[in-house]
Amino acid sequence: MKRQLLGVGLAAGALAVAGLGTVLPSASAMPVHGSTASHTVRACATHVQPGHATCFAMTLSTADGKVVSNAKPLASAYTPADIQNAYKLTGLHSGGRTVAIVDAFGYPGLEQDLATFRSNFGLPACTTQNGCFKRMDQNGGSSNPPTDPGWDVEQALDVDAVSAACPDCHILVVQATSNTFANLGTAVNRAAQQPGVVAISNSYGGGNGSNSAAYNHPGIAVTASTGDNGFNGGSYPSSDTHVVAVGGTSVFKDSSSRGFHETVWNGAGSGCGTNPRPKWQKAAHTSCSTKASADVSAAADPNNGGLAVYCGTVSGCGGFVQVGGTSESSPIIGAVYALSGNTAGYPAKFPYKNAGLLFDVTSGSNGGCGVPVCSARAGWDGPTGMGTPNGVGAF
Repeated sequence: MKRQLLGVGLAAGALAVAGLGTVLPSASAMPVHGSTASHTVRACATHVQPGHATCFAMTLSTADGKVVSNAKPLASAYTPADIQNAYKLTGLHSGGRTVAIVDAFGYPGLEQDLATFRSNFGLPACTTQNGCFKRMDQNGGSSNPPTDPGWDVEQALDVDAVSAACPDCHILVVQATSNTFANLGTAVNRAAQQPGVVAISNSYGGGNGSNSAAYNHPGIAVTASTGDNGFNGGSYPSSDTHVVAVGGTSVFKDSSSRGFHETVWNGAGSGCGTNPRPKWQKAAHTSCSTKASADVSAAADPNNGGLAVYCGTVSGCGGFVQVGGTSESSPIIGAVYALSGNTAGYPAKFPYKNAGLLFDVTSGSNGGCGVPVCSARAGWDGPTGMGTPNGVGAF
């Protein structure tokens, strides 16, 4: 796949997540851009050669960069019930529609870890045997790509986030041989060919790239994370004209009628990309002449809204960890599209047409570029797009 990547490339590989008291060997323990929450580490490395992507999972850690792991979910972690309540998804059903997850590298214990997560939270079993779960390589076969512990944590977050938002969704995981955009694009095309797939979530990215046929699949909600570096000019593939770019919020429980409120997560990626602006974005007054990120958003702050994720079979993980980043928000939005069943044409257009049916996020910032690309306002803003799900009416 021919690709032009601008700016500094992001992580080529991912790095081992360790248990409580163990430091990630090479992962970045630096806070996200503009973040006041320094107690997180990235599951995947932050620098890469051109043509490669990094995952955007961020894991709760101690102040000195040690990942917090426990046999049971941390009290601070959000549960499936929290995700469903925050976004008014409780009791909704997809009828077994399939959300595809595209990630790099293998994960031999994925189905086993997913079973533990779902059992712990009382969700129905989702297995190969009952037809709910399926895994394949980028060529549609059953081979196992090489394993990378950091991307394993990413995959665990992805399948757990879909499960949390949509317990009856079927889940397809397509594992690319490596984290090159060429292999990841092949995996996306493979996912789009599978019967029943209505959404494809991509929780990775890097730089800016030109529109690609790999991410252009009308009738399927192709979602992609905007990244965890705040305002940075965009991240591919979220900057692709045909993709639903998913930003991130900080989510807080409160005593309101909703029970929650949200602000911009100050790590959420935003910016003006290099690809043509889609027609549905023109009335949003983004201030960008090109595709602007984001379109919509969901929970992403690892500290305030991070999901309880189980990765017990991953080297060094040891059990439940608390994970966020825009890697969390992309699969949540993919699951919401599956719940809505409305993915005709290019599904990114629907939140713009139905903005009044979203939760509008109007406070917070991810950088110093002001309104609307960095700072929240009523209506569209860069970090959160048109807002977050309020049920599925806007999708």
